[in-house]
Amino acid sequence: MKRACVIRHLAFEDLGILAPVLAARGYDIDYREAGIDDIGPALSGAIDLLVVLGGPIGAYEEATYPCLTGELQLIERCLRNQIPVLGICLGAQLMARALGTTVYPGTKEIGFSPITLTDAGRRSCLRWVGDADGVVLHWHGDTFDLPPAAERLASTPATPNQAFTVGRRALALQFHLKADPAGFERWLIGHTCELAGAKINIPALRAAAASQGAATVRAGRNVFDDWLGSITTA
Repeated sequence: MKRACVIRHLAFEDLGILAPVLAARGYDIDYREAGIDDIGPALSGAIDLLVVLGGPIGAYEEATYPCLTGELQLIERCLRNQIPVLGICLGAQLMARALGTTVYPGTKEIGFSPITLTDAGRRSCLRWVGDADGVVLHWHGDTFDLPPAAERLASTPATPNQAFTVGRRALALQFHLKADPAGFERWLIGHTCELAGAKINIPALRAAAASQGAATVRAGRNVFDDWLGSITTA
């Protein structure tokens, strides 16, 4: 089987709906826990796909969280060696840094709201988001400049760079298409301090997850399957 190395920063922010899509595509999933497991550029020689998940730390905080240094080095090595990389939220921000651009505090976006696809986005795997009327789950406070080699795929009024691609083997998503509504309560509990600080109405967010869940799951599965198929034939 092919090996998917998955860097996880929080136990409850796992692959979600992406896990069965990877399994169906013939990937064996190898979780690496940030701050605990050894993560560095040497891993790149033993993996077929790198997935870097989200987390509540900044992509620029390696002085405080030294594990980020190894993650950045691994992402850089994979990108250089044409090993496919998928970055989600913090993972997308780390990809942006690895590609030479800046990550910094932006407008906090938490909740279900639509993205706007660029022309390139409508031609990409993200075209399936239209099945959910463009609605995705946002949960971030940082943003980044578009890397020089990247092509923008999606934006929101608050965050111009919501998704980008570099060729066919690197995809960065600021939003959380892989979130599984069945486990959404863990997000509400695990991020309670952030939600309180942002004055988010938790019952309303829970209700939005219930009403949007089926459509976002369907779109997310199609997006990921489409992208995994494209890197297989790249």
